[in-house]
Amino acid sequence: MRTIVVTGSASGIGRATLRLLEQRGDRAIGVDLHDAEIEADLRTQDGRASMVAELRARRHHIDGVVANAGVAHQTPDDVAVNFFGTVATLEGLRPLLAASRAPRAVATASMASLMPSDAELVDLCLAGDEAGALERAAKLVEARQNDLIYASSKAALCRWLRRAASGKEWAGAGIPLNAIAPGVVETPMVASMIGTEIQRAAMSALVPMPLNGFMRPEVPAHLLTWLVSEKNSHLCGQVIFVDGGSDAVIRGDSTW
Repeated sequence: MRTIVVTGSASGIGRATLRLLEQRGDRAIGVDLHDAEIEADLRTQDGRASMVAELRARRHHIDGVVANAGVAHQTPDDVAVNFFGTVATLEGLRPLLAASRAPRAVATASMASLMPSDAELVDLCLAGDEAGALERAAKLVEARQNDLIYASSKAALCRWLRRAASGKEWAGAGIPLNAIAPGVVETPMVASMIGTEIQRAAMSALVPMPLNGFMRPEVPAHLLTWLVSEKNSHLCGQVIFVDGGSDAVIRGDSTW
């Protein structure tokens, strides 16, 4: 039996992932603001530290981390949770992963990483300057450019992961580190954005998903559970778009 930590486990993709892990016989430890085995606020440094400390006090090792917690408010909270909370989760729990026979780690990014972003905000995230990044996000809100914040937080996460995954602390320690990039998932987080036919049409125009349209949270959850399984031995630093074709439509063959 493998032990997997799942952040953002109270709803959406995280909840679906937790259930799938339990169905296959794994020990799944949920982390969220509420309705979770470990309750922690990953917006704050204290909340992140308390989660890590509690897990280290409980466990000699863990076998996998699904750093899934995220928000899409287009406020500084997006930066605090999506980038700094995710990185702190992965880095903070890496020592517990290192003690596993088959450690695995995965983050939830987003196809929004392909959307326009703010270069200054991305750079501040990658420099580890949380105070500066939150200040920059607040300025974007003031300037009514807050639509750049969520995409910036996810773009920064993808870039961090690509840089870190092949290094000595991850690949060098035998820990595959990857991410998924979902398209539009029908979760409570996006319910207010796709609640009407007009909203759904507008979202479809922004995020084209020619293969089967919007998806249920179980779809990306199945991919997450495979990525933290022992079967995943060689994926390294990959951002896997599970997006109904958005990446293919938006970028075409530009990745080559």
